[in-house]
Amino acid sequence: MKVFLAGWMSRPFCIEQYLNGGGNDIDVFLAGEHPVKNGRLATWEDVNILESYYYCRDNRFIDGLIAQIDKKRFMLDSGAFTFMSNAKITTDWDRYVQEYAEYILKHDIKLFLELDIDSVVGIGNVEKLRNKLELLTRRKPIPVWHKSRGKQYWLDMCKEYNYVAIGGIVSGEIQRSEFSVFPWFIKTAHDSNAKIHALGFTNLKGLQTYRFDSVDSTAWLYGNRGGYLYKFDGKTIKKIDKPAGTKIKSRAVAAHNFNEWVKFGKYMESR
Repeated sequence: MKVFLAGWMSRPFCIEQYLNGGGNDIDVFLAGEHPVKNGRLATWEDVNILESYYYCRDNRFIDGLIAQIDKKRFMLDSGAFTFMSNAKITTDWDRYVQEYAEYILKHDIKLFLELDIDSVVGIGNVEKLRNKLELLTRRKPIPVWHKSRGKQYWLDMCKEYNYVAIGGIVSGEIQRSEFSVFPWFIKTAHDSNAKIHALGFTNLKGLQTYRFDSVDSTAWLYGNRGGYLYKFDGKTIKKIDKPAGTKIKSRAVAAHNFNEWVKFGKYMESR
């Protein structure tokens, strides 16, 4: 299982340090896992990254990252969740897809998600946007299943696409009590020789239980927000609360937690 680390754009200091040629913060952030040479990242060979097109377009840091990272280890989200979670944001969808496709081609991105904005424009328009994206890129995106699409739609997706995803976990569309259906989704995908990705699936017990091919997570950010450290113990990630009365250095904590999640990701990928 590949664990894609998401949420880069919520750490602007990383971008600043990268563009300014390194510095103490970036040295700490990399923590020996990814050496810096001449102020630039030397390698990203062990890291799986997911970013949202909505946030990374016209961003030089992400452009540099994509140029260095193995294309099999970078996944681009369409930014659909941003639209679904904020009704005030509107756009010209045809133009958005056009620009999304241009970005995909410019950076030769192999793994990218469709605009699963079912709740915004309806499944019919989602399919039209998906078809346009396929025509423009001459590549198949990763379609994202939502409960409203139904069982047969999932089965058809698995037959037509070699990589499929389950959405609605972060939004609560799929409740924790419903996680028991995941083995069926995984089996039906694999029976059709399709890989399966779980969007925003950060349940640590679930990561050990359900054999998704890949997931993405912003959990490495939670410790910095909540004031605790993550520690990889050789098999899983454990949370260590800070001692009472102490203060945390937010950037150092983010750096530490990121690297512990990288270690966890390596372990999960080797299983």
